[in-house]
Amino acid sequence: MDLKLKQEMEVFAIQARIETLKALGHLGFGHVGGAFSIADLVAVLYNGVMKVDPKNPAWKDRDYLVCSKGHAGPILYSTLAMKGYFPMENLLTINKPGTTLPSHCDRNLTPGIDMTTGSLGQGSSMAVGIALGNRMDGRDNYTYLILGDGEIQEGQVWEAASFAAQKKLNHLIAFVDWNKKQLDGPIVEINDFSNVAQRFEAFGWNAVTVNGHDVEAIYTAIEEAKKSADKPTCIVLDTVKGKGCSFAETAASNHHINISQEQMAEGLAVLEEQLAKAVAK
Repeated sequence: MDLKLKQEMEVFAIQARIETLKALGHLGFGHVGGAFSIADLVAVLYNGVMKVDPKNPAWKDRDYLVCSKGHAGPILYSTLAMKGYFPMENLLTINKPGTTLPSHCDRNLTPGIDMTTGSLGQGSSMAVGIALGNRMDGRDNYTYLILGDGEIQEGQVWEAASFAAQKKLNHLIAFVDWNKKQLDGPIVEINDFSNVAQRFEAFGWNAVTVNGHDVEAIYTAIEEAKKSADKPTCIVLDTVKGKGCSFAETAASNHHINISQEQMAEGLAVLEEQLAKAVAK
């Protein structure tokens, strides 16, 4: 992997966390855990992988992204703003009355959001439909799907997985944010889905597990997935819920949390230090 591109992705991921923390800190609460755990993924997708045009979000030949774990919307909003889909100042309106940036992703409100999500599991079927529709229309683009590890307890995910394999949707690439926590606690205590890759393989997918905070590992896995001729691919991201947020990363419960001004200042100071080191590499 090109070292300059790797650095750009690493810097972008930290910047996205900074902007997300500012936005949620301004609001005073939000879904920090599941947003921060996929920051490195979205940094890779929007800086070297996805074919998109911020000036034309509805471009039919673009790559599509369905964030089925819709509560991670804030990290996507920061990413989209940083890429020029809408003004950065809009981020301070997250989840406020009249906003175009609701708590969960809404394709009818936010430029760059390809699918409305939040009812967990449903995004999987939507992504499969998009991938199949694009192939039927003769397009060569890719559809990317982001799932939560708690979310994959939903049966609809596996109905969609079965159908995708049957239709040989090789231009569908799914990511499971395996941060080992769901809303009510640790996955292992609620409904253990630790063997995620093996489950997708059993449904006829290619599957691999990588470090979800290593941009090079994520990028390499995506490039390998694109070599598949007849199968969709699932990339399981081994992540830490709340990664990069000093006060949330080690908290027992960090799905949706209150954020004080002191906590925001503390978290931003740590991230700014990380950013300085990443830029200086």
